[in-house]
Amino acid sequence: MSVLIENLTRQVAGGKVVLDNVSLHVPDGAFVALVGPSGAGKTTLLRAIAGLDPASSGHVEIDGRAMEGLPPRERNVGFVFQNYALFRHLTVARNISFGLDVRPRASRPSRAEIDAKVAELLTLIQLPDLGAAYPQRLSGGQRQRVALARALATGPRLLLLDEPFGALDPMVRRAVRTWLRDLHDQLGLTTILVTHDQEEALDVADRLVVMQDGRIVQDADGETLDATPATPFVMEFLGETLRFPGVVSNGLFVPADTHVAPFSTTAVDGSTEALIRPHEAVLRPDASGGTAKRVGRRGPLERLAVDLDTRTVEIERPVSAPPSGLVVLEIAQARLFQNGKPAVENARLPIDAVTTSSDAIPEPV
Repeated sequence: MSVLIENLTRQVAGGKVVLDNVSLHVPDGAFVALVGPSGAGKTTLLRAIAGLDPASSGHVEIDGRAMEGLPPRERNVGFVFQNYALFRHLTVARNISFGLDVRPRASRPSRAEIDAKVAELLTLIQLPDLGAAYPQRLSGGQRQRVALARALATGPRLLLLDEPFGALDPMVRRAVRTWLRDLHDQLGLTTILVTHDQEEALDVADRLVVMQDGRIVQDADGETLDATPATPFVMEFLGETLRFPGVVSNGLFVPADTHVAPFSTTAVDGSTEALIRPHEAVLRPDASGGTAKRVGRRGPLERLAVDLDTRTVEIERPVSAPPSGLVVLEIAQARLFQNGKPAVENARLPIDAVTTSSDAIPEPV
């Protein structure tokens, strides 16, 4: 099922705008993640698609059918809440069958058909022997699977997930989200996931829709978001970021920090900021540079604290011999921004674009 959202706006009491002219297209079979900080409008958008929160204006279409005025139960949407919302007084089987049990008699399957569907879903979620158990006997990961099975029982082709892994410990989260992605592919669902965890979104989704202050800031796959973020916010939300203020003059970015080497760029002259990931920098010996020392290690990577004269930043690199002598930091890849917007069409510079000298970039010391 495809989802089309056009110019969706929602205002709440006091006139606060929580969705601000949002437009989005999710094609049939896609797995899309809505990401952003708390208050960005992610859950509100998800609930508007489900019909749980009315929009002030705009248009929602599911599978080519306008949703205005259509109650949630008629939208053929499966919704999974963050807290699972399982009924403690019902068995796992009856929790799963709830959506079918409460259908009007005319459209309700027979008891035998419902039981067969429950058995099928219990097998699908890998809990075939727990139908008679009650939710309090289950682990967090098992409860989440039951919540997903309940959402799937009515046969929706669109699955909406609101922070479904938030209450799980990290190891269980990884296992459940891998299982969920496999389930999405197996059943041919269209899935929209709300999460504030960018790593989670990158792991399971085809596309990430980054939201901020009720608006969509950027909509792209993870690689595109990392290579060409639309704003510094997108860059910083998706992972640890180092910022280097400076100025572009005559095709050269000159950092404000003393012990950071300049590099060439096609950006126009003016105040500019270079944003990088911690691994997108190298060190080279320089008698007028600053100090660098190892401050941590994780597997094959080590972290180095580099003195830039007025501040210290930490970079990452493969474990090698400890730095000796003074060094300068060379930015190997960067996204350049001027006035909060990309300074060049492709703001991520490849390593061979660094031209601090006519020599090749030296290996890390």
